[in-house]
Amino acid sequence: MTTILRLGFSLLVGFGTALTVPVAAQQAPSLLAKGAQPKLVSRQFKFTEGPAVDKAGNVFFTDQPNNKIWKYGTDGKLSVFLDKAGRANGLYFDKKGSLLACADENNQLWAIGPDGKATVLLDNVQGHRFNGPNDLWISPPTEGIYFTDPYYQRPYWSRMAPDPALGGQKVYLLAKGSQEPVVVDGQLEQPNGIIGTPDGRQLYVADIKANKTYRYQIAADGTLTNRQLFVEQGSDGMTIDNRGNVYLTGKGVTVYNPAGQQIEHIDIPEEWTANVCFGGKDRKTLFITASEALYTVPMQVKGVQ
Repeated sequence: MTTILRLGFSLLVGFGTALTVPVAAQQAPSLLAKGAQPKLVSRQFKFTEGPAVDKAGNVFFTDQPNNKIWKYGTDGKLSVFLDKAGRANGLYFDKKGSLLACADENNQLWAIGPDGKATVLLDNVQGHRFNGPNDLWISPPTEGIYFTDPYYQRPYWSRMAPDPALGGQKVYLLAKGSQEPVVVDGQLEQPNGIIGTPDGRQLYVADIKANKTYRYQIAADGTLTNRQLFVEQGSDGMTIDNRGNVYLTGKGVTVYNPAGQQIEHIDIPEEWTANVCFGGKDRKTLFITASEALYTVPMQVKGVQ
């Protein structure tokens, strides 16, 4: 773990207004628990992704190449929750306790019950197959599902190119009670990680190809407004803590405060860090899916999922 000095810079806010952030006089306090280091839970997977926490604090994550969803319980036990998991990638729990999954084997959104039974929520947009739903977030106030749909060629697909009718790689909203998703941003190169604030007012989306992460305001009807550049860094998966800090992944985990200042970097000894979430009974453990492994780090802050 390396704590980063906060540097002065100008952050664009609103429509081109420059906010000057002062240089911090000293090193920012670490978000990690005192003396904490990333701890390896297991390295028995092919590629881990999509961690999500249930109401009890158990963490579920995917091993996409092996087509499984795993559970790491608050009792410290690791078990397979679902085999033949639709090549699930990003995961998120809804208020009813169903595990929603970006199941890109057939480019669908699934809702998986506690018994492991899967229901297809969505499998097309206006009659056209998605690129491959990748990550999702559910707004607590509205229960609207925001999800990213980048194109990554999969070895288990017969097709070799995206459907041109989709017109690009986009961010969608599936409103509660709706059967048809709507585009809320169609101007990104390759949207990937996505997370929102617990009050449902702001959404963060990483454009991994452009190496940028944006922040949006969420309007009353669920549409996105006032897109701002948050940081000049893309991300695979992402999460947020109870102080509003945003956690981006790729080479380890990089943490930014709400002003876009880098305040922490957690080194992970793996080739790629794909995703993160907070879990455990008190939500004060950071779970990190990285290449073939799963890691945990005790934190001083809590998650808000």
